[in-house]
Amino acid sequence: MQSRGLPAFAIGICVTIGTCYVVATEQRAQVRANFQRDADKVTRDTEVRLHTYFDMLLSIKGMYALDDRIDRASFNRFIRELKLDRRYPGFQAIQFVRVVPEQRLAAFTEAVRRDTSIDPRGYPEFHIHPASRRPLHYIIEYTEPLKGNENAFGLDLAMLAPHLKSLELARDSGDIVATERITLVQDASGEPGFVARAPVYRNGAPTATAEQRAEALVGFVAIVFRVNTLMREVIDAPLLEHLHVRIEDSGYGGVAMPAASDKLLYDSDGKVEAIEPARLLPLDLTSLKVLPVGHRRWLLRFHGHEGSRYGSSSLPVVLIGVAGFIISALIAALLVSARRLTDTTHGLEHSLAELERQKSNVEQARSDLASVVQTLKQAQTNLVTSEKMAALGALVAGVAHELNTPIGNSLLTASALSDMVRDFECRLASDGGLKRSALEAHLAEARKACDIMNTSLTRAADLITSFKQVAVDQASGQRRKFRLDDVVRDTLATYATQLRRRVCEVSVDVPSDLEFDSYPGSLSQVLSNLIGNALLHGFDGRDCGAINIRARRSGEGSVTLEFRDDGVGMTSGTLHKIFDPFFTTKLGQGGSGLGMNIVYNIVTGVLRGTIRVEAEPGKGTCVTLELPVSAPEDAPPQP
Repeated sequence: MQSRGLPAFAIGICVTIGTCYVVATEQRAQVRANFQRDADKVTRDTEVRLHTYFDMLLSIKGMYALDDRIDRASFNRFIRELKLDRRYPGFQAIQFVRVVPEQRLAAFTEAVRRDTSIDPRGYPEFHIHPASRRPLHYIIEYTEPLKGNENAFGLDLAMLAPHLKSLELARDSGDIVATERITLVQDASGEPGFVARAPVYRNGAPTATAEQRAEALVGFVAIVFRVNTLMREVIDAPLLEHLHVRIEDSGYGGVAMPAASDKLLYDSDGKVEAIEPARLLPLDLTSLKVLPVGHRRWLLRFHGHEGSRYGSSSLPVVLIGVAGFIISALIAALLVSARRLTDTTHGLEHSLAELERQKSNVEQARSDLASVVQTLKQAQTNLVTSEKMAALGALVAGVAHELNTPIGNSLLTASALSDMVRDFECRLASDGGLKRSALEAHLAEARKACDIMNTSLTRAADLITSFKQVAVDQASGQRRKFRLDDVVRDTLATYATQLRRRVCEVSVDVPSDLEFDSYPGSLSQVLSNLIGNALLHGFDGRDCGAINIRARRSGEGSVTLEFRDDGVGMTSGTLHKIFDPFFTTKLGQGGSGLGMNIVYNIVTGVLRGTIRVEAEPGKGTCVTLELPVSAPEDAPPQP
């Protein structure tokens, strides 16, 4: 009687063990994938931030390309106009290093002391340090800001071997070159730092060979970093609770060097010693990334910490094991009982066989239903992904279109200014000389061209700031204080191209004193979906349209936000099903049916507000949101 029960029990146990192994393996693979994704993100963000600073350094070098005799006041004014301390606060100072021959050293020192272009008192205490005698001196002449960097003012880099090596390499190559790990003279904390410098050559001098570049060298523009400050701007603080990051400098030439404390640039745990093996997961969550920085090679080492982000739960495996054991035992007991009952009565055996068939049918139906549910979930995931990619494409198109005009104006003006300068040089070189009126006319035209470029580039910078704020808010999902009119303005900026293309007039009536303590990224997503619905559905078949966004205080601690369009409206049947997932009147024509469902989930789940939609055919649609000024502390970061 037990001949059929024991094999069935053994087979069930084997299947259970195999299932547990597959689940555990999948958990480990998921943990590894999460860790690798975080490591790639940190590496990519670090590279992007450094490229941003290096591009800014090249823009300063470009200023010297117009005039290699920039004085202290012009340098100070240019740096202040960049507003780097507010837009990119991860650096220590921006400097200009002057090449001074030994015979001009005394005259150079006296000229700096008498420089009253910024400080009326001049710099009577200025001196070159450390004092030395050599053919060429590389002296820090300008440093912005000067406050907090006084020790670097007048520093002779020719006497510091790490600095001299990077200066000579930058001089000969013409590229941006970074130093090895150094301790900044203006930093009493002793934190690791480095300096990136770009050479400045004399205007009109040949620079085809290394010898010609050395002969034409005027100085260097430089940006000074404290690595800890830089990485605080790059890495999200909550991520460091789960991820340990070490950055080591392996030198020039791309040849890896052994790890040592004097090569360590950054350690997220604030330690210099090697990684403690006890803190590493048994999944071997380690990764090494190589990042080129100014002719140097940085090694980024990542280690995952035990915790909720990189940990696997044994509960699913235990539950599967227990359930498999119980099911196997029940099947074995059922087979044994069926055999015994078969010996007593054929009718009961027939009933049990029928019951087995029914059970098999139920299992098959359950399996089919599970397959259908999985297919629906996958379809929903694909639709959400497609909608996000479509929104990303619209954002990129808007950025490109909006930036095209100011950047094009700047390029055209720069070309015109170049032609004006070339013509002016020809007239100056002619035998007839140059009249004062011609010089004044040239200066007026040059000043006008500079004003045009400044206005255009300022416009481009403002647009990039708006797009960046919207992208950061929607990507991070973090809670912060913000003004409602800023979020509305930044969101509309990302849709400026689509709105103009559809000849859509937008009016905004949002008071500037409506300040929220909530989730700006989620609110921006709601506005984006409402604008997208108006463009896709509301103005379908129409040449133009109008959107009105209005906000007002509706009570203590709450605000009513009203989004209204004069589109085609909706029927009562459509209005009744507007929040249903996958319901759309544009199925197969660009509509996913998830836009208003996502809006409902965000408003009620994340922002903890309410939403009401009113619409009639031919009379437009009005979406009214009732939002708390301060979201509850237990509000989830995502719906």
